[in-house]
Amino acid sequence: MFDNLTQRLNKVVATLRGQARLSEDNIKDSLREVRMALLEADVALPVVKAFIDRVREKAVGAEVLQSLKPGQMLIKVVHQELIHLMGDANESLNLAAQPPAVVLMAGLQGSGKTTSSAKLARRLIQTEKKSVMLVSCDIYRPAAIKQLQTLAGEIEAHFFPSSPDQSPIAIARAALAEARKRFMDVLIVDTAGRLHVDAAMMAEIKELHAEMKPVETLFVVDAMTGQDAANTAKAFGDALPLTGVILTKADGDARGGAALSVRHITGKPVKFLGVGEKTSALEPFHPDRLASRILGMGDVLSLIEEVQQKVDHEQAAKLAKKLQKGKGFDLEDLRDQLGQMMNMGGMVSLLDKLPGMGNVPDAVKNQVNDKEMRRQIAIINSMTPHERRFPDVIKGSRKKRIALGCGLQVQEVNKLLKQFQGMQKMMKKMKGGGLQKMMRAMGGKMPPGMPF
Repeated sequence: MFDNLTQRLNKVVATLRGQARLSEDNIKDSLREVRMALLEADVALPVVKAFIDRVREKAVGAEVLQSLKPGQMLIKVVHQELIHLMGDANESLNLAAQPPAVVLMAGLQGSGKTTSSAKLARRLIQTEKKSVMLVSCDIYRPAAIKQLQTLAGEIEAHFFPSSPDQSPIAIARAALAEARKRFMDVLIVDTAGRLHVDAAMMAEIKELHAEMKPVETLFVVDAMTGQDAANTAKAFGDALPLTGVILTKADGDARGGAALSVRHITGKPVKFLGVGEKTSALEPFHPDRLASRILGMGDVLSLIEEVQQKVDHEQAAKLAKKLQKGKGFDLEDLRDQLGQMMNMGGMVSLLDKLPGMGNVPDAVKNQVNDKEMRRQIAIINSMTPHERRFPDVIKGSRKKRIALGCGLQVQEVNKLLKQFQGMQKMMKKMKGGGLQKMMRAMGGKMPPGMPF
């Protein structure tokens, strides 16, 4: 998300280099570029106009600090305004109510309400140690109830059964009574959606809202719908007292317009981002961090949090101990490391959070993809345990069998083994303080910004 916007804004910085001061003349073209970039990102026109006006007002005539150049000064202003546009700070769920706290999920069909309900339940169970019950009031979409039941089993949440021959109100009442009986902390209610906003859907969800009196009413919207997402959110906001928004499919090819438009148009905060299909793929929405990612500054805080939550620290400690003792790095270790990276959203997600990635050419970025990692894991899985531990035994006939087992060419197996040999050599250099020696030997050859 935001790749084009990031590239455009980096060009703006480049054009302002060498200028001593920001003025109407040298900022006019730059703001035109920013405006075009926002429109191409599918940001709603009223939002773009208001944003550009605020940036112009703050940037024109601003004194450039000694340590800053005009381009950097403009980026600083744009950064501050992006944060303000998206909501200044992360707004978490407000569950301060007599249990069970009811969370009502609203939105159009296909926006990801059911999956988001499960993702939210998982987050509350694992991060906030809450007991959560899920219930589906969607009696119209085939298999909607079964889908939520399956997801509830996967995340170990309580599930209240319902059937299509019941009315949504009857289901909701019974679920609330059961949640009270079981002393649940939170009850998440998944509601029905339609292909478009219609009177019947709005009447039904208003009735559900009046009956359940939820502490949180979350509007779930697909980021891929662009500025239409903001318009749909406004329609729901007019009908219901929304408390926040969950933006789904934010890991897709969306241009990011919804993330920048929803808060301004609805006045409701985006609380979470759905960044994948897995039930673990739900991130709190931090406007300051997302603004940094848009401007190519990375998002190191989110990266650190992901490492803390999703990396198997016991496994990492075992590998470190193994390398310290001088035992070889084998293909099982490589498979484990690739699996850990996939758990964190893959290489694309990790690189997106690193500072300076906006300046990296697309040709280089395209070489790093999650398909390659999946292929490598498939190749290693096609090997015997003995071959993984002793890769030197893998010769002609074994390579053919491994390639056949994973449905790839022998060349792919050769490529992996060659890359692995390079990794093994690097691991040997890191043994017994070798990493520090290697860095000292490289001296000034390290790229700027590296912590060595």
